[in-house]
Amino acid sequence: MQDHHNELQRSMKSRHLFMIALGGVIGTGLFLGSGFTISQAGPLGAIAAYIIGGFLMYLVMLCLGELAVAMPVAGSFQAYATKFLGPSTGFMIGWLYWFSWANTVGLELTSAGILMQRWLPSVPIWIWCLLFGIVIFLINALSVRSFAEMEFWFSSIKVAAIVLFIVIGGAAVFGLIDFKGGQETPFLSNFMTDRGLFPNGVLAVMFTLVMVNFSFQGTELVGIAAGESENPEKTLPKSIRNVIWRTLFFFVLAMFVLVAILPYKTAGVIESPFVVVLDQIGIPFAADIMNFVILTAILSVANSGLYAASRMMWSLSSNKMGPSFLTRLTKKGVPMNALLITLGISGCSLLTSVMAAETVYLWCISISGMVTVVAWMSICASQFFFRRRFLAEGGNVNDLEFRTPLYPLVPILGFCLYGCVLISLIFIPDQRIGLYCGVPIIIFCYAYYHLSIKKRINHEPIEQEQAEVQ
Repeated sequence: MQDHHNELQRSMKSRHLFMIALGGVIGTGLFLGSGFTISQAGPLGAIAAYIIGGFLMYLVMLCLGELAVAMPVAGSFQAYATKFLGPSTGFMIGWLYWFSWANTVGLELTSAGILMQRWLPSVPIWIWCLLFGIVIFLINALSVRSFAEMEFWFSSIKVAAIVLFIVIGGAAVFGLIDFKGGQETPFLSNFMTDRGLFPNGVLAVMFTLVMVNFSFQGTELVGIAAGESENPEKTLPKSIRNVIWRTLFFFVLAMFVLVAILPYKTAGVIESPFVVVLDQIGIPFAADIMNFVILTAILSVANSGLYAASRMMWSLSSNKMGPSFLTRLTKKGVPMNALLITLGISGCSLLTSVMAAETVYLWCISISGMVTVVAWMSICASQFFFRRRFLAEGGNVNDLEFRTPLYPLVPILGFCLYGCVLISLIFIPDQRIGLYCGVPIIIFCYAYYHLSIKKRINHEPIEQEQAEVQ
């Protein structure tokens, strides 16, 4: 970064950073994808899957915390992978992560269109996708401050709604609120199915972890946002610790209410199980209000995803791992070219609204879930090698503002457990597409880096020296 025109602006405050990290998680994966998890793992299995997924996310965030506080840069874990795992791995992680979020933004827009069908079924989904796409583009295009402020309020709305849902749903489960049409209070009867506690077997719980990982995608946004936040060494540790526990609280309690009221065989991915539950409780307009909240949540994740993807693309290009025109910033510090290209690629995900909606939707989630697993594995590995290098160079662990506990157990355990999740894709027919698409993309990234990017980076210093001599 040679001058102020190529620098991102540190204008995010502590409250922005915290709500971005928390709000980036609560979206399609929870509100729509949870239906798939319930149907596959069963009631108790779904809760177990989110607890296991939350534990894995906790390990990753402990690793990311140490790295992000020590090196708060916009490229976040891509920059860490480049430095500690090798430039080719950093290149692969960065572009794979960018693709994942570009894909996710499209999924969120499609999900928003699906939700609008409740109120205006005659309007095609693609029209809503276009409209909402323009809205989140304008939010991101104004300035990082406008993005952060809007995300703060988006996140506040959905967090408040989740708390309200847990309270109302919990009251209905235990008979404090009557169900519509005189339905019997379920209490905990739905937990025991006609096929036992785990109707599809214990392994089904493990097989849903890819969907669960997709639900937790977004917690790592705190690392990317660190590059544009004020005093990251003070705000990051607090944000990371709070996000971990509050995320688990929201997800696990919300899942408890869902599986207690909704029979697992009726859950799916086309309609939100949250809306179905509120419909059954029969609170006037509650389902419509929840539908609006879920719409807000989904747009929030799309907003955050567009931000994360554009910053990752900008960071890659700034490090000569992408086209130079993507490094250009507006006067407000917004990477406009990266923003436009990301949104354009996101439009390809609109196929989920016109072609085999349920199947393609799950395929796209599988691809993004696979990428999330790979990215989080890289965070664990980067922290392991960062700490080892830090100690080898005479560093004192007590000098680190945020320290990953139980080193090296935490990064090794996180890396290995996520490796098991990745391998489990082989045994899930509906989600093998994540490997079928992901593995060739990874191989292509490595090959492209060594055949093209590496040569260009190596030639530039020579060309600069020749220019100076002339």
